[in-house]
Amino acid sequence: MKKPTWDEYFMELAEVVKRRADCLSRQIGCLLVKDLRIMATGYNGTPHGIVDCSKGGCDRCQKRHRGELKSGEQEESCVCIHAEQNAIIQAAYLGLSSKGSTLFSTSNPCSSCAKMLINAGIVRVVCKMEHHDKEGIELLKKAGVKVEIK
Repeated sequence: MKKPTWDEYFMELAEVVKRRADCLSRQIGCLLVKDLRIMATGYNGTPHGIVDCSKGGCDRCQKRHRGELKSGEQEESCVCIHAEQNAIIQAAYLGLSSKGSTLFSTSNPCSSCAKMLINAGIVRVVCKMEHHDKEGIELLKKAGVKVEIK
């Protein structure tokens, strides 16, 4: 068996983290890594203490799942947190600085998450290209964040 590279290893772990996601539309997993150490993980879903998305915790997701809303409509009413946001929040909750870290994600970040990643000091993003919002990648590049699509 061939030993995976560090990037392969962390991307495989992001796929495992993704399995915790409870979004009705898309499951995303990610991890923040610094000095080859995992700082935090994140997956998309409702905040702690809120009923899971699949069990009715987010009205917007339920409406979208039933076909009452199109992708991108009424995003402000969604209570779910993106995987990247959860990873940054988890690192902060644990008192860890994300400055100088790398984000490994099963999807490219949306533009909102890209802004957060930039301001959280992430210097590299390794991701798959799956999200419809391609502006996030451009924002990261403009800010000097190294982006690698796997």
